[in-house]
Amino acid sequence: MQYADLSVLLVEDHGFQRRLGMRLLADMGVGAVLEAAEGVEALALLRERETPPDVVLVDLDMPGMDGVEFIGLVAQHRLAPAIVVVSAMDAALLHSVQVMAQASGLRVLGAVEKPLSVDKLRHVLELLASPVGEAVAHDAAVAVSVEQIREALADGQIVPWFQPQVEFGNGKVVSVEALARWVQPGGCCLHPVHFLPLIEANGLIDELTTRMLIDSCAWRNRWLEQGLRVRVAVNVSAHNLVGPQVADRYEAVVREHGMRPDELVLEITESSVMSDTARGLAMLARLRLKGFGLSVDDFGTGYSSLAQLSQIPFTELKIDRGFVHRAPDQPRKLAMIETSLDLARKLGLKVVAEGIETDAEWQLLAQLGCHFAQGFLISPAVAGERLPEAIGNWRKTRH
Repeated sequence: MQYADLSVLLVEDHGFQRRLGMRLLADMGVGAVLEAAEGVEALALLRERETPPDVVLVDLDMPGMDGVEFIGLVAQHRLAPAIVVVSAMDAALLHSVQVMAQASGLRVLGAVEKPLSVDKLRHVLELLASPVGEAVAHDAAVAVSVEQIREALADGQIVPWFQPQVEFGNGKVVSVEALARWVQPGGCCLHPVHFLPLIEANGLIDELTTRMLIDSCAWRNRWLEQGLRVRVAVNVSAHNLVGPQVADRYEAVVREHGMRPDELVLEITESSVMSDTARGLAMLARLRLKGFGLSVDDFGTGYSSLAQLSQIPFTELKIDRGFVHRAPDQPRKLAMIETSLDLARKLGLKVVAEGIETDAEWQLLAQLGCHFAQGFLISPAVAGERLPEAIGNWRKTRH
């Protein structure tokens, strides 16, 4: 980390605490250190800058505009890429604020308890160097139409990229998750957040899911020719689970392209399944009868009851990345992970931990008995032709 290249804004109403933070950042060699005594002043400073600071350190308990409101406005107007929460408030509140900021699209490096110190600041600022995934277009620069999406689907521009899933016990890559990417002719790569809502709203989700299934089967066949055997997981929207023929259609697509249903896992978000329990149960039961594996995705982010969850024929549970990130030093996240793993054991489910980015997170989940890991520590999602290389790079790091 080259601190001289960093720019940091410290938002703190307490004069002594602000001066202390400024001095510590300067002592660390941070290139540009900015300050604001309260939220309105900080917003004005951010809006007048051509280039946002790399990170904003913000106190929560401030008069007038408090830190929570300030963070919400920073996220809404995209005035900074990353924040650090600075506060002496209790851990539950800090955790809630971090989740809120992440849900609003901000990168949250963590929370720093007062009083500030060089070690605390260094710990969070070093996280700026951690990988955050493939380069994608900035939200503000993306405006797509339904017609453009239709053309992209027809032209094969929306394709699966693949992120490996590995066994904690031996580091072996056993599966890959297919993640939709819109690779535009100019080389820009768009994530689903930019196009999936329009696809679902305009009745195109079946076309996308079928495309993902077909392309995933094709890539798996190519990897087999190269001596690489992995299972494939494909995301399925609640909008797909309509009509009695879905299970038959998925089976036909998979078999037509050289795979068996038991070689494929369908990932379904917890909240979408629960929106229509009767229909969802019937559809998922038929898919399991066909042999498909079923994964409850983003577990812990929905609002299902444990009774409903126990009735669904899932084979796998995925712990959401929001619980994994910084779990080694956040007791509330650790408690959620332990509870999820205990529930999965009692229901006979395999568990995938998403969002593994650090060795500390890997070691924690391994010690807790999680089965599989997925995240940037192993590899970001990559195009199909790059998967063998990505797996090779991972193997080198484990030997």
